[in-house]
Amino acid sequence: MRPIDLAREHGLSAQAIRNYDDAGILPPTERSVTGYRRYTPLHAQALRTFLALRGGHGHQQAMGIMRATNRGDIESAYRLIDAAHVELFAERNTRTEVAMALGALSTATPTPVLGRSLTVGELARRLGVHPATLRTWETEGILRPERDRATGYREYGPDCVRDAEIARQLRRGGYQLRQVAQFLESLRAAGGSDALRAFLDSWQDRLTTRSRNLLTGAAQLDAYLALLDQN
Repeated sequence: MRPIDLAREHGLSAQAIRNYDDAGILPPTERSVTGYRRYTPLHAQALRTFLALRGGHGHQQAMGIMRATNRGDIESAYRLIDAAHVELFAERNTRTEVAMALGALSTATPTPVLGRSLTVGELARRLGVHPATLRTWETEGILRPERDRATGYREYGPDCVRDAEIARQLRRGGYQLRQVAQFLESLRAAGGSDALRAFLDSWQDRLTTRSRNLLTGAAQLDAYLALLDQN
């Protein structure tokens, strides 16, 4: 099988096939007396496997899996696969916990902030945290209180109180300050909880797609391993 034939099957260029060959993504290739590379059904399955793995693992990790497999280091290939599943499992849990935290806030009907904004002490008592915690959250970009022009004291308006309540929920769930700040930035960028729910739905769709891609890649890798056992 010529490079061009293998390339056409997958909508790639012949040079891309040669690059994958040189990168160790394909198994060792024999050459004709004139120096042309000879590809077999084994190479075709290796290419199918790599392209399928890339959908769930990304280019670099898929390349690592194929290189390890082609040099006979199946243990390393399995470790890379396991790491991807662990990462996906952790991300799935993160998405679920964020959604639960948002749901708890939307159903808890917190007492609204009426009249003037809250002081740091008042907000701390409302949340059951130390005032120093609120200052730390501000330093980390989680809270953005206004300042009284006359006194310079912090003022926490309704939006800031909402952010503080979300932060408290997420911190109770074990989130790091950096993660809480990222979540609240997403909330602000989305324009509110309704838009963020759409964001969470999209996140769930991405997780589902990646799970399916990992399964597809695993099926192709299993077929490739079966062919390697026959050779």
